[in-house]
Amino acid sequence: MTDTPKTSPMKAAIIPVTPLQQNCSLIWCTKTMKAALTDPGGDLHKLKDGIAKAGVSLEKILITHGHLDHCGQAGILAEEMGVPIEGPHKDDLFWIEQLDSDGARYGMEAKSFTPDRWLEHGDTVTVGELTLDVIHCPGHTPGHVVFVHGPSKFAIVGDVLFQGSIGRTDFPRGNHQDLIDSITKRLWPLGEDITFIPGHGPTSTFGRERQTNAFVSDYALS
Repeated sequence: MTDTPKTSPMKAAIIPVTPLQQNCSLIWCTKTMKAALTDPGGDLHKLKDGIAKAGVSLEKILITHGHLDHCGQAGILAEEMGVPIEGPHKDDLFWIEQLDSDGARYGMEAKSFTPDRWLEHGDTVTVGELTLDVIHCPGHTPGHVVFVHGPSKFAIVGDVLFQGSIGRTDFPRGNHQDLIDSITKRLWPLGEDITFIPGHGPTSTFGRERQTNAFVSDYALS
């Protein structure tokens, strides 16, 4: 479980999935115990076990971007659980459309799907009584979004930013400068005290990355 404050109206747990150890996040409203899974790329039995262990009710699925390890089995889970999918931004449609072929290519079960709601910069999504802000952060993929819960000083950033690194930009329609701009112009202004769950690896804070990240620290960009 992440270090959300004890008084926070939101709790979160990380459930690594797929051979790429992608951080699927289970987040829930502590008042209603309604939950969302963010980026359920695979290992659905582990995700269902995590839901049961937390004692929550799955309300929806949230997607940061269209890559296989983040949403390859989102459509399958949504159908099995009877819940909607929200996200990512529609510019990642081409990634979602090729999930079946990407899954076959990498030996992973995957299925294309159509989100119930595409997300735009400035939108909000709800989980129980929680409201999370949607930040469009292109660069790793053109339609990548980040979810931020301001009251908990917490963000789910997918593959935009990692502890000590940033997302790859050598995939189709990736763009290095767009990614740098997304981080510095859309994430940093949210505050240094934001704790984030990345798509892979350990959690960190925006403040720590501004001080130490070899790609986007204030020193690296000066």
